[in-house]
Amino acid sequence: MPRRGWEIPEHQATTEDAFLQRRKFLKTTGLGAAALLTGCGYEKSFNSFSEEVETPAVDLEPDIPVSLYPAPRNAAFATLDRVTTDETAAGRINNFYEFTLKKDVWRRVGLFEPRPWTLSVSGLVQQPQTYDIDALIAQMPLEERLYRHRCVEAWSMAIPWTGFPMRDFIDMVQPLSSARFVKMTSFNDPETAPGQWNHPEWPWPYVEGLSIEEATNDLTLLATGVYGHELPKQHGAPIRLVTPWKYGFKGIKSIVNIEFTATQPATFWNTITPDEYGFVANVEPDVPHPRWLQNRETFYRAIGDTEPILTLLYNGYEEYVAHLY
Repeated sequence: MPRRGWEIPEHQATTEDAFLQRRKFLKTTGLGAAALLTGCGYEKSFNSFSEEVETPAVDLEPDIPVSLYPAPRNAAFATLDRVTTDETAAGRINNFYEFTLKKDVWRRVGLFEPRPWTLSVSGLVQQPQTYDIDALIAQMPLEERLYRHRCVEAWSMAIPWTGFPMRDFIDMVQPLSSARFVKMTSFNDPETAPGQWNHPEWPWPYVEGLSIEEATNDLTLLATGVYGHELPKQHGAPIRLVTPWKYGFKGIKSIVNIEFTATQPATFWNTITPDEYGFVANVEPDVPHPRWLQNRETFYRAIGDTEPILTLLYNGYEEYVAHLY
């Protein structure tokens, strides 16, 4: 049988030995100890929240319950047509606008605490309720999926996420038949999030949304881990959305509420700049953007190790999602 668009030979994926050696290297070089800075002798201060002032850097690899991670890899999403991006690059080159407009989010999340955490379910659902995040994660069957990640800014990565299909969560909470959209909301805490403090004019909290059909698609993942361990803060701990056929800004981080609605919700970037950030936001190389050409992208393998590649329709996941559009 010919390989699908996302498949490559297994030997091109990062090996377990290489992964474990990289984790050991991070520990021995001091990155693993960086998280100790976040709990000692650092007072919260609004005056420290400048785009140029860093909060204490955090560990790229947090302490994790060994019983949950690494999770089994789903064979259907086990390989890609590109090399897995190095974990250090993925942890140091990302967007999380609650903290900064820059890419070094990991330097600016030291005051943020993703535990304790609750996730509430509301709107058009059989029984609105609130989950303790750790209890929820423990009851869901976790799996690892290696996905392409494509930013609207025309850079990309290949990242192994751990989580559970959003469809399983939706089946569990039983939305009403009148629910046509899923609205997701992130936290709002300017005391720990410099981006929210520096930009009070923006419509915080961050909100994103999907149609019910998109939310229940095979690809849609609620991620709780990455690279075989729990999500670090800069990746959206403790739970975030991953929709690999859409641009990365759709992947809302640190979700606190999931609401089922009958009408399309207003979303963060679509509200601020509707001509640049659409609600659907599918990766479509032939659809122009005011600032970034979308037919090519810069693919990160490691920090400083990039290559230009062609952008794929729906980020290479056409067989899964074309029927939705």
